[in-house]
Amino acid sequence: MNALHQPSYLTGLIGAGIGPSLSPPLHHSEAARHSLRLLYRIIDIDVLGAEPEEAGRLLAAARTLGFDGLNITHPCKQVIIEHLDALDPEAAALGAVNTVVLRDGRAVGYNTDSLGFARGFVRTLPDVPRDAVVQLGAGGAGSAVAHALLGEIVGARRLTIVDRQADRARALAAALRRRFGEECAVAAAPENLAEHLEGADGLVNATPVGMAAHPGLPLPDALVREDLWVAEVVYMPLETELLRLARERGCRTVDGGGMLVYQAAEAFRLFTGRDPDIDAMFEDYHALVAPGGVEPAAAAPAAVAPDPE
Repeated sequence: MNALHQPSYLTGLIGAGIGPSLSPPLHHSEAARHSLRLLYRIIDIDVLGAEPEEAGRLLAAARTLGFDGLNITHPCKQVIIEHLDALDPEAAALGAVNTVVLRDGRAVGYNTDSLGFARGFVRTLPDVPRDAVVQLGAGGAGSAVAHALLGEIVGARRLTIVDRQADRARALAAALRRRFGEECAVAAAPENLAEHLEGADGLVNATPVGMAAHPGLPLPDALVREDLWVAEVVYMPLETELLRLARERGCRTVDGGGMLVYQAAEAFRLFTGRDPDIDAMFEDYHALVAPGGVEPAAAAPAAVAPDPE
């Protein structure tokens, strides 16, 4: 196809502190494999000096400028909803949006985080027991992960939600019970974490603790025992303190990379209508996070729509 007639897409990411995001190279490289011209922009509200509540204004600007889609991350996943024309049922159930498709004059919100976690989990730990799982965190990421854990792909039977904000944990547990059944989820106080972990098969960290800006462990180290599997949503750094400790104790683990890659792949499909190459996207991701990692060769500038001069 003549380069001038290649399909082209203008996309981006709205959030705070997102300069190091791996989304641009992942999307650029996948577009190159499909011979698409795609530009993925970072729209960092910290850099712009904007408040999360201004996400609607940024969305309006993107619509005016002809964007085809946007990813949305912390702290804008909830505030963006009131500015959309429609919600996908999964995003409506989660009460959070991480992907907005702009097409035919409409802004439609989706959430690919839940699907991303579920597929990343079963790719890494397809055969672990899931009768009882404890999850730390009930925020935007926590909601997506909790729905993924109880959904058809992962199929956990019972989930305990622990969050420092008791009201948030109770609200999430109630939403899960409405969707998946009365016995599926309970909220618990942090001071009772040891009791709930005692009979658990697995532990999921859906808090920011472990990120470069929030180092440390999200729970006392004595509670991490060898017969637990441990899953993490943080992907920068790829090995958080929790995962390092879990591996030292012999736990089977899931890092945050699978969730990142699968949610990015689903967002790419929504933006372009093309089926992504998951295995190739994982190769790209590992190249990016390796020591001294560089952007995949497929993401060369020739594959990306150039900036106007």
